[in-house]
Amino acid sequence: MGNRLTYGLDRSRMMKRLQWKRKQASQREQQLFTVLDHISDVQERELLEYLYAYMPLHDLADYDGEYFAAHVRQVLETRKQMSWGATIPDEIFLQYVLPYRVNNENIDNSRAVIYKLLADRVRALSMVEAIIETNYWCHEHATYTGTDIRTVSPLTIMRTALGRCGEQSTFTVTALRSIGIPARQCYTPRWAHCDSNHAWVEAWADGKWHYLGACEPEQVLDEGWFRLPAKRAMLVNTRVPADYVGPEEVCSTHDGYTEINLLDRYAATKQLQIQTINESGQPCVAEVQCQQYNAAEFYPLATLLTDEQGKVRLTTGYGDLLLHARTLDGAFMGESFVHSEQTSTLLQLKSTTTLDQVIQAVGNERSDQRTSSIPPSISTSKSTYTVDWRVQPPPAPVPEPGPEVSEKDRQLQEQRVREGTAIRTAYEHTFLTAEDIEQYAIHWSLPVERLCIVLHTARGNDKELVTFFEQIEPAQRELALQLLESMRPKDWQDITYATLKDHLDGVLPYVHNLATDSEQQKQQFQRYILCPRIHMEMLAPYRQYLSGRWDIALQQQFRAQPQQLAEQLQQEVTLLNDVDRYSGMATPAGAHRLGVVDSLSRAILFVAAARSLGIPARLEPLHLLPQYAQDGRWYDAYFTDEPSRHSSRGVAEDAANELPVEGGATVEWDSERLADGAELESISNRGYIQIEAGAWDRYDNGHSNDSDSSNNGNSSNTLPPAYYQDFTLALLNNGMYETLQFPYGDQNVAGRVHEVLPGSYRLTAGTRLRDGSVLGRFTFFEVKPGQRVQVKLELRQANENIPVYAPSISSSLKLKLLENGIAEEGNTDKENINIGTGSEFGALTQPIVVAWLEPEREPTKHVLREFAESEQSWRGRDEPMLLLLQAQSERALLETNILPPQAVIDEDPALSVLHDLSETLPQILGDQRPVVLIIDRSLRIRFAVQGYKPGTASDLLQVLDQLKLEE
Repeated sequence: MGNRLTYGLDRSRMMKRLQWKRKQASQREQQLFTVLDHISDVQERELLEYLYAYMPLHDLADYDGEYFAAHVRQVLETRKQMSWGATIPDEIFLQYVLPYRVNNENIDNSRAVIYKLLADRVRALSMVEAIIETNYWCHEHATYTGTDIRTVSPLTIMRTALGRCGEQSTFTVTALRSIGIPARQCYTPRWAHCDSNHAWVEAWADGKWHYLGACEPEQVLDEGWFRLPAKRAMLVNTRVPADYVGPEEVCSTHDGYTEINLLDRYAATKQLQIQTINESGQPCVAEVQCQQYNAAEFYPLATLLTDEQGKVRLTTGYGDLLLHARTLDGAFMGESFVHSEQTSTLLQLKSTTTLDQVIQAVGNERSDQRTSSIPPSISTSKSTYTVDWRVQPPPAPVPEPGPEVSEKDRQLQEQRVREGTAIRTAYEHTFLTAEDIEQYAIHWSLPVERLCIVLHTARGNDKELVTFFEQIEPAQRELALQLLESMRPKDWQDITYATLKDHLDGVLPYVHNLATDSEQQKQQFQRYILCPRIHMEMLAPYRQYLSGRWDIALQQQFRAQPQQLAEQLQQEVTLLNDVDRYSGMATPAGAHRLGVVDSLSRAILFVAAARSLGIPARLEPLHLLPQYAQDGRWYDAYFTDEPSRHSSRGVAEDAANELPVEGGATVEWDSERLADGAELESISNRGYIQIEAGAWDRYDNGHSNDSDSSNNGNSSNTLPPAYYQDFTLALLNNGMYETLQFPYGDQNVAGRVHEVLPGSYRLTAGTRLRDGSVLGRFTFFEVKPGQRVQVKLELRQANENIPVYAPSISSSLKLKLLENGIAEEGNTDKENINIGTGSEFGALTQPIVVAWLEPEREPTKHVLREFAESEQSWRGRDEPMLLLLQAQSERALLETNILPPQAVIDEDPALSVLHDLSETLPQILGDQRPVVLIIDRSLRIRFAVQGYKPGTASDLLQVLDQLKLEE
């Protein structure tokens, strides 16, 4: 590396960006940029300038210059210390080692901490060996769990020993960068063949990128359970916090970062050519979103900008996409499905002022028929338009074995995984026990059950919460517990003493009336004043800071007329949208100190300021608009420098990954309905939507589409349609459909009357079939101010034949069924069972599910998570389920509380029964788990999957219901 920062970058352009950033952050010039004046090393200074030039604005709000300077010094010192540092090209170093942030995680000093823990362990290894060893180390510190969409910091992952795939990959990338190895987080933003997504890691070694599963160590690189599912991806991307100049395809450019397309490393690809034209047929510049059906909405995989000829291209897979284009002012738009065989398409943009014009703009949408000679399947009623469609994912790949591994290496791998689990388990045993928590509850005079929920969920952050309870006044402890209970459970795992103390002290002036308040008033206080969380921002102190901004007289004015608070904030902070990848990320105090905010951050700031002054406030749950409560009603807080409504995806990228709880909704605070059924009335200019839908069998697609067909299956599966699983609702805003943010899995959306913004809406309903394709329907309608619109939700169904994968099962599996009492002995002895027929073997009164599991590995954890998510559908079913583990010791790792109640657990030592299965089912290769089967009453295998296939639990339910119809 030379004395000047070249790295293939345009330094002149970078310095212009730096000057622009300094201008935006002028209110924090001293805290951020004076550190540059004290750096004598040219290289260190220029690397810090690079970070400033491309970092998100919200990081300028919440961190000081010394943090970033220390980070640069740490990175440079690591490059000197590690043997591979000098071999890394400067441009690779700049883009994939230097950045302090991986995605949207809370940032901390994890790089320095992890270096001290890990460097000596890998120092003498080659780069490839160091990458593999680092993943073993990550496995020792974290394992998979489903959790909410906020991404915690790497040190929080280590503290809790848990994380979802986005957090695990952030942690693993951070660990690799901590020892100077280039690494990047790779995303398939949404799978095409199921309703989920995934993130993994790529690491650079000796001139080549390799992939690996985060915290899922393998003995070799370029191996992971996602290898086969990735062949069906429509996009795999990563983000570079810079103007990218590398060899890979740029799929999206933005002000401070670049998204690059890595799909051709994983799947068969094609070049899709897109052209946009205006109403006159002339080429026009437009923004094009390439959208993928997932979780009952069309999610933008990539956002492209066409050139002056209206042209742009994307490398994508052989599946279907919905292309949505709009002019930059949002006045014109167009939509069209693009199917797998297409390599080019033409989008005509039209005005969308009226509902009829909207229908014309989406008229390019094609129906189930895959030929351009068939017109779209559009039907109309007096007030609604419906369009039926079908989308296909890329075809399923042929199963193929992974790298050949000797028996000795296989045993070594299993041993290392067990050792890593033991290390992590030993750490988890340092968490507070139930007995510890009971003693604290007695000492603090708090209810044991409530305190146990909080401290047990806090995991490795439990000591921080104990310190908080110990340090506060005894009379404040009940309120302190309510403060914690008002948050998301995940907040308990990383909130600090300082943050809790600020929010407790800040709310004390407003608790004096609680003793005489009604239950509804108490709930309003807890949810809209006491609770420090507003959206998905990082929790930090803000009450003391914000309440100290204005004198007592002005605060009294704000309490009397909260709209004046919005007007004051509009004067004090400048609005600046479309700069950062994620909006709403700055802390309220940080956003105010910086003085430059995006719309969502300002909305959060208003709510935080209002709560700091004792004014009940919230983000309106469907559109994220700031509101305050007054006289029993919700009022919008208006800002005159932007439209009366705004919306942002915020950090909702991974929303479909939120886990439902019993009853089909998410965490309690996410619902705006109070416990007694009362709600604050809104006085804003709104309309009303009521979605009409009956209960239906989510997993029964084996019969024709008639109004009573949903009652023909197992009645235990007859459930109300669920949001983000069966349907979503979207508002057309500025030429783009934006999904309303009801809680994931909420089964109460249909049937209720919902207050919404006036405008043009689209109801999307989809039925996912076992091959991954989707039968769907759009319903377009309009809501006017004061109008109540009733919309019918219909979920399309299709006949699907159940294949026979094998005409019989192995004798060893028959014996397993007998040993577990799942089958009755027939007229033959067990010694002759290998030649017996189904009738000789004995009766299966029901189809059965058989699964081989590996509880410590992420693929099995995903399957178990799916069982938990579909718990209501399994409840009451009578089909047996046999779960086979390799060893008795694995039972302790299995979360039996999330298993269906009919599950029976047994062992398959040495996996001998699984190995015998491959003789009758050739697609079962090796002993990779999970392996999941359905065996019908005739002992035929009717469902078989090896490895994790997203959507396995729902596939099982579909097949079981269809087998009932065969009887």
